[in-house]
Amino acid sequence: MANQAQDIFNKALIDESAQTVLEHLADFLKNHRVRGYLVGGFVRDALLGRDTADIDIAVEADVLAIGPQLADSLQGKFVLLDEVNRIGRIIIPDWTIDIASFTGKIEDDLKRRDFTINALAVDLQQLISEKQNAMLIDPFGGQLDLDRGLIKMVTATVFQDDPVRLLRAVRLAVELDFTIDRQAETEIEQAAPLIATVPGERVREELLRLVNASHGGQIFTEMEKWGLLTALIPELRPLKGVEQPKEHHWDVFEHSVKTVSAVDFILHEGVWEYQNPNILALVPWTEATAEYFDRPVSSGSTGRSLLKLAALLHDIAKPQTRALDENGRIRFLGHPETGAELVESILERLRFSTKEVRLVTLMVKYHMRPTQLSQDAMPTGRAIYRYFRDAGDAGIDTLYLSLADHLAARGPGLLPDQWEYHTSLVAYVLKQHSRQKATGPMKLVDGNDLINVFRMKPGAEMGALLEEIKEAQAAGEITDREAALEYVRKSLAENT
Repeated sequence: MANQAQDIFNKALIDESAQTVLEHLADFLKNHRVRGYLVGGFVRDALLGRDTADIDIAVEADVLAIGPQLADSLQGKFVLLDEVNRIGRIIIPDWTIDIASFTGKIEDDLKRRDFTINALAVDLQQLISEKQNAMLIDPFGGQLDLDRGLIKMVTATVFQDDPVRLLRAVRLAVELDFTIDRQAETEIEQAAPLIATVPGERVREELLRLVNASHGGQIFTEMEKWGLLTALIPELRPLKGVEQPKEHHWDVFEHSVKTVSAVDFILHEGVWEYQNPNILALVPWTEATAEYFDRPVSSGSTGRSLLKLAALLHDIAKPQTRALDENGRIRFLGHPETGAELVESILERLRFSTKEVRLVTLMVKYHMRPTQLSQDAMPTGRAIYRYFRDAGDAGIDTLYLSLADHLAARGPGLLPDQWEYHTSLVAYVLKQHSRQKATGPMKLVDGNDLINVFRMKPGAEMGALLEEIKEAQAAGEITDREAALEYVRKSLAENT
């Protein structure tokens, strides 16, 4: 162990927004006579000049007692993360504050952390009270490893002590463009099966951080170098080596990982290794589109992160549905529906919320539907209405998943005319859907009309007819009540 570093942590590394929150934390702890330290990722990112929305503090007090009081003083919400180890989280606008208890010396607390670049601390009171600087506490050479771009374990038992760190090591390496040192690589490969022992709630949180990164596909590729991805989601293992039709450039497993990279590219977050200047320009994109995918879905997840998760899992049922038709062509009949069932089971195991599970399973279930809306020509208004009726909240997301699926299927063999048609199709469907939403809410006729005017009886026939009217209205075929009643008359006459 190195001696405590004499390096200086410059207050100027912290932006004004963070400074305000830290001052509040320091005042609160001072008033309660509690020693507190700024630790871990916040210190690391400040030294690297990286933006962050997370603050980590270690306090010489019981988090279960002081955490809720601190949250109240910030007008935030306190969430207990680990009762045994006394770890909690405070959520306030723009910031997430993780707070952990420690006893003894702060160096002893840092020794229990994962990587040297995270085993850094600054006395919070000293940082706020000093005009410019505070001492950087760095007993394991973390600042040197930051300079070298190295992910290095604090102790040899880092992954055995907490296997979720296996995921964190890969994420940090890709996010920071750092190298995992050789000893850590060996330990990751040996400890990979331990990831299956981590409670689903903790895996979900780290998995979302993985897909939130702008190099999602690369992260999953790196994970599988050590068997970590398939240890986390064993249902992905059968995808390896599964041959696809000749139009596909990769087997099912590689295609699935490449689809995550394609989503990054389509959502303007990353690059596509086979791009040319026209590929992205053809994808429908506005500020409203970006805002749509940035929308929060559940705690820690957004439309972007769940789209990438769906991309990873969209073909998960191909191995068990693979067959050859009479011409010897490979088919995967029913794999979207079967896949949706598998994905539901996986996400429930990993403790994703009901809303998250529904959104991802809908994307998987309907990921082939956009290209089936029409052959060559643009789809009808009725076809578009039925698509959004079935895909529900996942309708827009699934359109973009279909584009990523296309890129990851063709790879370097992408045909420009097919890509141009597919992107035009998506643009047209989005435009027509917007029009249908604008005209759809007004109900032209209802069940009472069918009973009173046409003497129909409630039941399946009435329900089907009302759905037909909605569909015709969405398609622009009927626009007023009289036209709707005339539609009913004709329909009843044709069926008598």
